[in-house]
Amino acid sequence: MQRTAGRRREAAAVDQAARADNLALATLLLSAATALVDGIHSAVMAAGFDDLRPTHGFAFVRISAGDATVGDVAEHLGVTKQAASQLVDELVRKGYVTRRPHPTDARARLLALTPHGWACTRAADRAMADLMEGWAAVLGGKRVAALRADLARVVPVGPLRPAAW
Repeated sequence: MQRTAGRRREAAAVDQAARADNLALATLLLSAATALVDGIHSAVMAAGFDDLRPTHGFAFVRISAGDATVGDVAEHLGVTKQAASQLVDELVRKGYVTRRPHPTDARARLLALTPHGWACTRAADRAMADLMEGWAAVLGGKRVAALRADLARVVPVGPLRPAAW
């Protein structure tokens, strides 16, 4: 009887340690995502694109893929069409995005990055590459490749969205 109670306590301690390890891992992954977004945004601002917020970069991802409408941007960001429309209006006003007629839907407009928008996207891509090179310098290329492969197995493929507005 005493042995059974002791085994239960040991199992509970192991479960508690596993939960703590899982919480620590989740916290590190969230911190890594925050560090990447903050690092990219800082580099983009330093490159002269200081009138943007990180959320704009997430919209650029969908717009740069081509044939995007405000509805597509809304779906990509997980926001209402009204919120996406306000965001797109801001990007148009700032010269990062243009609208053109949709070939099959008279009510919709297709969005495209301007040369200024593409320059900003290239600055963000360079910043991301620099950040990843920093990780590789610390962890080594093989460890980064293994991390990428492991995350690809557990992280669902889907739109990149800002964590908060």
